[in-house]
Amino acid sequence: MSLVLNRCGSVSEEMSNSSENEVESLPQTIEEKHQELVVSHVPIVSSFNERIRPLLDAVDKLRHLQVMKEGIQLPTIVVVGDQSSGKSSVLESLAGISLPRGQGICTRVPLIMRLQHHTAPEPEFSLEFNGKTVPTSEAKIANAISLATDEIAGNAKGISNTPLTLVVKKNGVPDLTMVDLPGITRVPVHGQPENIYEQIADIIMEYIRPDESIILNVLSATVDFTTCESIRMSQKVDKNGERTLAVVTKADRAPEGLLEKVTADDVNIGLGYVCVRNRIGDESYEEARKEEADLFENHPLLSKIDKSMVGIPALAQKLVHIQATIIARCLPEIVRKINEKLNASVSELNRMPKTLSSVGEALTTFMGIVGSAKESLNKIIVRGEYDEYLEDKNMHCTARLVEMLNQYSGELHKCSENDLTGNFLMDEIQVLEEAKGIELPNFLPRTAFLAILQKKVEKVSHIPVAFVEKVWTYIEGVVISVLMHHSENYHQLQLSTRRAGHNLIARMKEHSRNWVTEIVQMEKLTDYTSNPEYMNDWNKLMAQQHDFTSDVVENGYTSTFKIEGLGEVPIAGLRGSVFEIL
Repeated sequence: MSLVLNRCGSVSEEMSNSSENEVESLPQTIEEKHQELVVSHVPIVSSFNERIRPLLDAVDKLRHLQVMKEGIQLPTIVVVGDQSSGKSSVLESLAGISLPRGQGICTRVPLIMRLQHHTAPEPEFSLEFNGKTVPTSEAKIANAISLATDEIAGNAKGISNTPLTLVVKKNGVPDLTMVDLPGITRVPVHGQPENIYEQIADIIMEYIRPDESIILNVLSATVDFTTCESIRMSQKVDKNGERTLAVVTKADRAPEGLLEKVTADDVNIGLGYVCVRNRIGDESYEEARKEEADLFENHPLLSKIDKSMVGIPALAQKLVHIQATIIARCLPEIVRKINEKLNASVSELNRMPKTLSSVGEALTTFMGIVGSAKESLNKIIVRGEYDEYLEDKNMHCTARLVEMLNQYSGELHKCSENDLTGNFLMDEIQVLEEAKGIELPNFLPRTAFLAILQKKVEKVSHIPVAFVEKVWTYIEGVVISVLMHHSENYHQLQLSTRRAGHNLIARMKEHSRNWVTEIVQMEKLTDYTSNPEYMNDWNKLMAQQHDFTSDVVENGYTSTFKIEGLGEVPIAGLRGSVFEIL
């Protein structure tokens, strides 16, 4: 990743060093040359190759480095169209080469066409796919594309989203980079998957969704533009048509009403229309261009269309103009994103540990990890310092442990065994009844007291055990997080470190659980206390004994009695039991 971004960084530097003044002057140069190209029928060559070519080469390098997978979108002319709309013919005319033809879907993978004006007399052609470059010749291009497509997408009629790049270096072609996508079809033919439409739609939407994409929508003059599926798709991502250019093919087959179609603009094509004539039969590209020029010059209906909106030369110049504009607009943002990614990767690279070449170095590093983890745990658990984890409140251990203690205390006080106002003294009286024996009067049997004590302790014994489980589970999470943080650069160490931490906490948790359980069991057998709070509470209750006894025994109309520290308690049910005891 860092190597790729380093290469991207050098590319972005090249792009930044390109003259902005030259880019700004492109539109005027295009307009000046447009009429000359249409009238004189000179080869379709950009008049400013030396200016646009470096920028286009830089974008192509970035595309080859697959920076789009890193979230950096590149300026792209995306060619879309319904099946049999004449899309291949348009691209053939722009490139001056023959592409695969036939029934059904001819383009089964995204075909990236890199056209470059080449001054050498001999053209150069090559295909790039699956990490290799395959040179070919002009006569064998169609067959070479078919073979490469079969290798990428299989020999059947399915499609693939893996791109195939065609590099055309030829005298007279415009400097353009376009992505030709599979033609849209709704009905699968034999050998195609049932969801062929969904697959094609997903690929198209992936390419046309970014704001950096220019949509070259190929429409047939023989159909109603509003019914074209490609128009519907482009309007989903470009509702106002601000980055959509329409190419109307087969103008010679349906000249009636074409002028009205392209001027009315019922489908919001913001970048305008260009009408072209498809090459027919064995016509050479020079013959096709001459026939096209004659058609739009002399046809009674088509000659009324503005000359800047007709012909392959006009289309080529408009595409080059649009391409230059979009690159100039996106260039600063591309450079910024590449630098951000590069800086992030460099920072990550700097955090990577050095290579350990000996057991001694490995041991030293391991002890360093243990030492740093120990220091972090001392800070956040013992000293209550959490500067290493300011944003992660779960790692603020002292605060979380205090919350757990408060919650534990609340649970103990809210326990039903601590509700002394309900069935006041009834359980105690029942125990006394069961503890009757031959003994001195007015002395509480020890067995009765232990029975009451053990019953109450048993009912709350699960709360401290659950509290210990909760605390150690939290501590385990903290310890594991700290260990993982300090060993993040050594993934092979993390699994064993996690396991060691888990085993250590499990042993300590078991020890604490046993200890607390033992304490609870001891409380069941201990019928004495030296806690001063006990004596204070006992003295307060004994001070109210006389009034309480009077209300229970003498005031038969009283149903409750207010005891300081407890509140209102029911006493009506006590009278019968008291009289029996008396």
